Amino acid sequence: MYDTVKGSDWLGDQDAIHLLTREASRVVYELENYGCPFSRTEDGRIYQRAFGGQSLEFGKGEQAKRTCAVADRTGHALLHTLYGQSLRYDVHYFIEYFALDLLMHGRCCKGILAWELETGLLHRFRAHHTVIATGGAGRCYFSCTAAHACTGDGMAIACRAGLPLQDMEFVQFHPTGIYGSGILITEGSRGEGGKLVNSAGEFFMEKYAPVAKDLASRDVVSRAVTAEILDGRGVGERKDHIYLQLHHLPAELIHERLPGISHLAWVFAGVDVTKEPIPVIPTVHYNMGGVPTNWRAQVLTRENEEDRPIEGLWAAGETACASVHGANRLGANSLLEIVVFGKAIADQIDCIARPGERHEDLSSDIGEQSICRFDATRYAKGCVPVAELRDEMRHTMQKYCGVLRTCDILQRACREMSRLYTCDLPDLCVQDQSLIWNTELVEALELQNMMLVCMHIVYAAENRKESRGAHAREDYKDRVDEYDYTKPLEGQKKRPYTEHWRKHTLTWAQDDGTIYISYRPVIDTTLDETEAQHVPPAIRAY
Repeated sequence: MYDTVKGSDWLGDQDAIHLLTREASRVVYELENYGCPFSRTEDGRIYQRAFGGQSLEFGKGEQAKRTCAVADRTGHALLHTLYGQSLRYDVHYFIEYFALDLLMHGRCCKGILAWELETGLLHRFRAHHTVIATGGAGRCYFSCTAAHACTGDGMAIACRAGLPLQDMEFVQFHPTGIYGSGILITEGSRGEGGKLVNSAGEFFMEKYAPVAKDLASRDVVSRAVTAEILDGRGVGERKDHIYLQLHHLPAELIHERLPGISHLAWVFAGVDVTKEPIPVIPTVHYNMGGVPTNWRAQVLTRENEEDRPIEGLWAAGETACASVHGANRLGANSLLEIVVFGKAIADQIDCIARPGERHEDLSSDIGEQSICRFDATRYAKGCVPVAELRDEMRHTMQKYCGVLRTCDILQRACREMSRLYTCDLPDLCVQDQSLIWNTELVEALELQNMMLVCMHIVYAAENRKESRGAHAREDYKDRVDEYDYTKPLEGQKKRPYTEHWRKHTLTWAQDDGTIYISYRPVIDTTLDETEAQHVPPAIRAY
């Protein structure tokens, strides 16, 4: 728990982090019982490797080896294990449907409106409980590790339902995406002994994180890589990336522990990792922000300075903000999060659901506004092609809302994204007006979602006048807390809530693209202080 709180730069909610870490061992054993093929040590135990930000003795000891792994394909194995397990039950999958919007009745969620691509029909799915688990919004950026489906759809449908997003300024850049493609090289490669190298042949992480070195948290490593490149120590013809070296490791270890990385490096970089380094660059990997939830995974809004759960609406995974990651996520915690909070939702619904309960009558025109938006997009006769606007959006985000940020750059991001959102997006051109397998319309709807999410990201980033976790500002280099934790607390006066930044950002979007900003306090108490004590704020150093 200490490592996750520290990794979050003390912006994580400790009740949710307590649940995450308390359930960790349990869910690993449950996954093993499902058949997840975890790698094994020689004595038959589940293999655990080192990941960034993990420590022993509450940060005072050595590097911990805590991440249970399936070679270097843990996520892939987890996906297939859980899908295979779901086939044991009478689960009806609605495949190739596009969720358009939530069906809201006041402050209650009554289901979703979805478009069936195979038939072209629109469906109102009425439900007592709706779970948003649509992943992140990595495709808002030009270079990212995310799947092409990660277009922020779940976040956007929550926005259009009048709900806020939380902490959207915190976008994690993974330090090792393959240069030119963005394909992820897992942190496990450094956990096995891989080293980052600059053009001078230096293992430069020793300068930036003397203790953790290459296994510092991802935001620290990404900033270090960016700094090396900006200081002229990058590699390649343009000196705009660095190397990840593995060839100093035994070839047998690479083949046994990192077979997936070896394959990816060969396919996407033409590199034999047993002989050559891999060209890598910081690449967008994860959204710490998302739809705000409490530790039970209930979606929240904020009214009269209090959290208000939305009846019938839940969220989990990267689309949600619980907030277990705070300002920066530790490696492997995302896989843990989806299992822990997915199970938490199921347990909560199981306690309150009444099978066979009749749905209350709703207005016959519920979802009408969404249908109008759908039709307007389908028949869009503007001048801007979908692909052209999407590329401009992604390059704008990559250039002006990246690893290192300043006031001028972020204000430019706000201006450019506002122009794209208010001028170019309404002038979209969609040529295919069919309803069956209309991929151009799918891309247009995804673009609308991404543009909305981008507006939240850039305005939240410009607003936060400090550096914390993945949000690193050159003009505000320090973290601004309620106390100055670089000094003894005795005699210090606590800063008012309005004068420090250890608080969650909440952003609401209006139809015209105007972003309204509010705040929500960080939860510093655990679910049970006798079981796990809270971790008080401190200086974050590796």
